[in-house]
Amino acid sequence: MKVLLIGSGGREHALAWKLAQSPLLTKLYAAPGNPGIAEEAELVSLNVEDHAAVIAFCQKQAIDFVVVGPEAPLVAGLADDLRAAGFVVFGPSKAAAQLEGSKGFTKDICARYNIPTGAYQRFTAAEPAKAYIRKQGAPIVVKADGLAAGKGVTVAMTIDEALAAVDDCFAGAFGAAGAEVIVEAYLDGEEASFFCLSDGKTALALATAQDHKRVGDGDTGPNTGGMGAYSPAPVMTQDMVQRTMKEIIEPTIRGMAESGYPFTGVFFAGLMITAKGPELIEYNVRFGDPECQVLMMRLKSDLLPILYAASTGTLDQVSAEWCDEPALTVVMASKGYPGAYDKATPITHLPQARDGAKVFHAGTALKEGHLVATGGRVLNLTATASTVAEAQAKAYKLVDEVRWENGFCRRDIGWRALNRG
Repeated sequence: MKVLLIGSGGREHALAWKLAQSPLLTKLYAAPGNPGIAEEAELVSLNVEDHAAVIAFCQKQAIDFVVVGPEAPLVAGLADDLRAAGFVVFGPSKAAAQLEGSKGFTKDICARYNIPTGAYQRFTAAEPAKAYIRKQGAPIVVKADGLAAGKGVTVAMTIDEALAAVDDCFAGAFGAAGAEVIVEAYLDGEEASFFCLSDGKTALALATAQDHKRVGDGDTGPNTGGMGAYSPAPVMTQDMVQRTMKEIIEPTIRGMAESGYPFTGVFFAGLMITAKGPELIEYNVRFGDPECQVLMMRLKSDLLPILYAASTGTLDQVSAEWCDEPALTVVMASKGYPGAYDKATPITHLPQARDGAKVFHAGTALKEGHLVATGGRVLNLTATASTVAEAQAKAYKLVDEVRWENGFCRRDIGWRALNRG
């Protein structure tokens, strides 16, 4: 099978690494890819925003299957245009991708189908949003409605912080994403990420993970796209997984189909496990980043036929088998992230992959033959071991071998799991 993978981040490197292991694969292309992905796939310099160019490439190379990694091309309708041209695509339609593209859309689906989530209101102007915040009090959560690269959410512990977040959104801090604002109740509990495939009617539960959103040790500082993750998440017991499927995933699949937007692809449910049980914080319509990296390290099964089944309505014919061993990944980011940071800083040494340990490239490029950091989140140092503590030690050993002066990381990834003893 000839496969085209769309994307250039750490998530796509992990997907490329896993897809490359499939005996069904005859050729893997990646557009635009990165230097790490280049070890697994042939890179193609396509502008993925130019849907006609992507289609032309797929026709020329007789591509059998397209896997779309990031959310932006899905929200822009790339999957629809490829399907209209006759290609099999992993990823939801533009209409179904609203689950991530519009937080208000998701909250409305939750309200319509009784899916547990925090109480909320939608606002298109600052003053009514501020009045609602003053009435509700803090802590409270303010979200830009649209895609903001993981940065449009403020968990405000004071009213002033919430009011400032509203001003940021409407002042254009997140561009068009902040034209509408969602203000919702603060959920108290432990966060977890749950992944599940859907072909529009059948659901296949994958695995759980726990991300670390704040930039600093001890969950301090501003929210980021994720500074590290581990899988599985101990808080997601078998009972909690079953409840999540029954109370959140299955009603969403049913609701999306009834609403005329059948969902195919991966549900990434960001959950808060509260005293009442699992509650939905948000949906993403692609694999998480950096959660994908730990999931791919733990997946025993061949990824390719599973993704293909989700894309062709045959998900009931496949299953996913997982290693019991936990996996943990540490994100190395550019100093200054999630604020301003220097680009094209040199990375002079990376550790070699070894048994149960791997470096995934997230924001790198080659400049005159030398590896440089081009993004905020740059490297994912990932390891599996028999315990979370051993996986953590192994991952940080990789971190300590990296030679990159402008890089930093959190030093406590996995702390919740370790605190459980």
